[in-house]
Formats: sequence, C-alpha cells, structure tokens
Amino acid sequence: MNQYTLQQKTFLLLLTVVTVAFAWVLAPFSGAIFWGVVLAILFAPLYRRLLLGTRQKPNAAALLTLLSIMVMVILPLSLIGASLIRQSAGVYERLASGQVDFGAYFQQVVQALPQWLINLLERFDLTNLATLQQKLADVAAQVSQATARHAINLGLNTFDFLVSLTIMLYLLYFLLRDGQSLTARIRQAVPLSRKYKQRLFNNFTTVIRATVKGNILVAAAQGALGGLIFWFLGVEAPLLWGVLMAFLSLLPAVGAALVWAPVAVYFLVTGAIWQGVVLIAFGVIVIGLVDNILRPILVGKDTKMPDYVVLLSTVGGMALFGINGFVIGPVIAALFIATWDLFTTAEEFHPD
Repeated sequence: MNQYTLQQKTFLLLLTVVTVAFAWVLAPFSGAIFWGVVLAILFAPLYRRLLLGTRQKPNAAALLTLLSIMVMVILPLSLIGASLIRQSAGVYERLASGQVDFGAYFQQVVQALPQWLINLLERFDLTNLATLQQKLADVAAQVSQATARHAINLGLNTFDFLVSLTIMLYLLYFLLRDGQSLTARIRQAVPLSRKYKQRLFNNFTTVIRATVKGNILVAAAQGALGGLIFWFLGVEAPLLWGVLMAFLSLLPAVGAALVWAPVAVYFLVTGAIWQGVVLIAFGVIVIGLVDNILRPILVGKDTKMPDYVVLLSTVGGMALFGINGFVIGPVIAALFIATWDLFTTAEEFHPD
C-alpha cells in the first residue's frame, strides 16, 4: 500500500512538473491561445450548423467557419486598426509639435468658471487653480500621448502581431474541428462526478459566450455612436476617440462617459453651448441607454450574475490580466458562484 502511494505521489509530481513546463513553453503565445479558445467556444454553434450543411465533413466545416470569422471579425478590425493608427499618428505629431496644447484648453476652462464655483473651490482649499490646471493638463496630455503611442507601437510591431494572429487562426482551426473530442478528454480527466463536471463546464462556456458577445456588442455600439457624435460636432480624430470609448465601455456604467463627459464640459465652459448640450443629451440618453439596456440583457441574464458582480469581476479582471481580463474576470466569478453553489447543495458534502 505504501509502495502504491509512493508511485501515486511520484506520478502526480511528474504530471505537475510537465504541465508547468508545457505552460511555460506556451506562455509567449498565451494571448493567441486564449483568444483561439474563446473564438472556438463562441463560434462552435456556427461550426455545428456548417458541419450539417457539409454532410459531416469536419475539415470543410472548420475551414468555412474560419473564413467566416476572418470576414466578420478580423477583416473589419484590421480596417479599423489601420485608420486608427493613421489618426493616432496625426494626433501624436500635433502633441509633440505643440499644435495641440492641453494647458491652453484648461486655461480656457478655468477662465470660464463662474464665481460661485471658484468660491466653492476656495472653500475646499483648492484656490491654486494654476497648479490644479497644470496637473489636469499633464494628466490629459499623458493619457492622450500614451493612447497614441500604444496605437503607433501596434503598427511598429506588425510582425509580432501577424505571428500571433497566424498561431491563433491555426489553433482555432483544430479547436473547431477537434473541439468536441478535446472537451470530452478534459471532462474525463477532471476527477469529479458527471453531474458536477456538466454543470461547471456549462457555466464556463455560457459565461464566455455571454461576456464576449455582450461586452463586444455594447463596446462596438457605444464606440460607434460616440465616434459618430464626435464627427458631427467637429471633434478632431473621431475614430480615435470612438475606439477609446469602445475600449473604456468594457467598464460597465462609467466607461464611455470618461471620454465624452470632459469634452462636453469643455464645450459648455468655452461658449459652445449647443455642442455641449447635444453631447450631454446624446451621451446620457443614447450612449448610456445602450449600456443600461443591452449589457444586463446580453451579459447579466445569460451568466445569471448580479450586475455588481459583473462590474467588479470585469474591473478586477482587467486590472490583473489587461484586456483579456474582461473575459477572464467574469468567468472566474461565475465558476466561483457555481462551485460554492454545488458545495452548499451537494448531499455528499452535507450528509446530515
């Protein structure tokens, strides 16, 4: 018995070591692998439909699904990315040359403040408006320069991006074709009863689909609407700000407002009253309505998680894992809720 236990422990140690080593080897391409898995889960229903349409030919169905993904997802993103890089480069050049001066913009805002607001600032010991203005200008300049710099770096690192994209598409093809058998083997390897594995795996796939579909649709809608209103009001580089709003809208409730609200305030205090009023009304009624209506329907309803859990897990996931965290965070939260729910309801854990 002791010898068998020793063999067991040795094998488990070997299993752990080779698993960690394999994960270490794959770490440089973790982003490509992660999105390959996500897209495979997301487009699995389309693959199954095409599999029926091709009379059970997995290779043809996987190839057609891959082509559909490239047309529906990758090609539009590539076109938007190319335009974004051009606009970002133009904004960055104007910032570097001093043509765009955020300090001057904030000076206009400060000069337009009403007396009651200045008195309010003095009451809270914020009388040094010049220092406050400089700090706000520095922050705004750093955010804008960082946004433009990251967009330019994407263009400079085109080769790395193409390598990751190729790996993701290559992996995605096999995940679509062999996904069912791979899932069956993973389920078989997990040392839990069938009903627990079924529930946890269902939660995992449901949350990924709901989170990706919901957040991306909300982000795309808010970014498109924000860029459209910026273009209508004559704001420079509307595509850049629209993409930034789309990215920030991954943060529920407040995301897109972090971009359009300061612009609306600037319009109001510099005398562009109708532009400021239109932007505020459009931001609150149209952009805000998209978030308040679509996100609970597409994300919270399918994941069966409260809105505050979705918000906290999304923000926390993005803080830890970057852009991938808007998927990883809610998935961890859903598995946490499902696991504890299983623990509290399972008879074997509570025999009394």
